[in-house]
Amino acid sequence: MATAAMTNTQAYEVIVIGGSFAGLSAAMQLARARRRVCVVDAGQPRNRFAAASHGFFGQDGEPPLAMIEQARRKLAAYPTVRFVQGTAVSATAQHSAGSPENGFVVVLDDGTHLEAHKLVLAYGVQDGLPEIAGLRERWGATVLHCPYCHGYEFAGQRLGVLYHSAGSALHAQLIADWGPTTLFLNGDTTLESAERERLQALGITIEPAPIAALEGPGQALQGVRLQATGGSDARLVPLAALYVAATTRPASPLAEQLGCAFDEGPMGPYLRTDANTRMTTVPGVYAAGDLTLMRHNATLASAEGVLAGVGVHQALVFGQ
Repeated sequence: MATAAMTNTQAYEVIVIGGSFAGLSAAMQLARARRRVCVVDAGQPRNRFAAASHGFFGQDGEPPLAMIEQARRKLAAYPTVRFVQGTAVSATAQHSAGSPENGFVVVLDDGTHLEAHKLVLAYGVQDGLPEIAGLRERWGATVLHCPYCHGYEFAGQRLGVLYHSAGSALHAQLIADWGPTTLFLNGDTTLESAERERLQALGITIEPAPIAALEGPGQALQGVRLQATGGSDARLVPLAALYVAATTRPASPLAEQLGCAFDEGPMGPYLRTDANTRMTTVPGVYAAGDLTLMRHNATLASAEGVLAGVGVHQALVFGQ
């Protein structure tokens, strides 16, 4: 691998791209192994819309941005760690003359070049939300995805589930354990009659009409306004929270640039990794967090980061 002096490139043993729960957890393992690690972070964590993170060991109810900042402070205490604020726009593999090991060059949006033996991709995913008036601005507050993360706070109140696919019927059955639930078909006609009967038998209301908008002051939700149909008025269905199974896509094209393989999940693609090491299908490239998971959860993302960090360290030790 070329030296930093020869290429005017900052060199590390590992570059972690993404500085949220997964990336910081990976970097912590490497820092404690005294490895030179650089964390590149654009400062746009997926959970920035949520006021609190729930269910995380010892941190229940803490703001996710505060949790990230605390983790950064603790990680910064290790002398082999460096943080770089910016967006990685490209990542390429290289093979230096006389060296048997592949290395990687990462280019940031300001033109900075970083070089490392190994990469950890932890930049997460972006949510694809339905285009319904009033929905996007309530995402993470009263428009939610995970009942385990945010169900308790709305328990016993009127809840809704937005129909997205066949899996939405199961989603509604799950949400109903927290409170009286309405499944909003939003004009969709694909719900099978057997599933409809099962939902109704469980006390779940089915609302077929298209949705006009979500209403309420600020990020609060008072109800779902339905479109007027067949001469009927545009009704308001009272609601405290609406659950949406958002589609997801990688938050960066870096994995595709590197040639990493993806698998297709129920809500979108996720990066294929080795179950033990968290290495992708490209040697030397590891991944962790929502980018690699079909089920997204802060605790799981952090755990994936730990496994990836350990996997990278052992690869460095054993020359893999």
